[in-house]
Amino acid sequence: MTDSTDTVPSDPTRCPMGACMRLLGGAWTPNLIWQLSGGPRRFTALHKDIAGISAKMLSARLRELEAKRVIVREVSPTSPPSVAYTLTPLGRELVPVIDAMVRVGTRLVRAPPRAAAAARRAR
Repeated sequence: MTDSTDTVPSDPTRCPMGACMRLLGGAWTPNLIWQLSGGPRRFTALHKDIAGISAKMLSARLRELEAKRVIVREVSPTSPPSVAYTLTPLGRELVPVIDAMVRVGTRLVRAPPRAAAAARRAR
């Protein structure tokens, strides 16, 4: 067994779990990664498939994820130019994490009311 000081830095900004949570914690970020997990997508397709996101927010999140090297913006030399977004290797690493969150969330949503109430009381 390893010493906990080997895995949890004293500086919270250097904590691996915290870094991942900060990355996934942005509004719409998990949704975007999930939508891109099936392959390259264009802005209009993403905007249509993510209900409730504004074009301004989608554009901001795409720029943020590109800056964090989670996605790449690919411009095709067509007339007019075509732009598609694709997950980078880092982005693809996040897909199983989001998949696990979806599985747990599905169980929580489907939990009978008594089980949900018992879970709240247990906290």
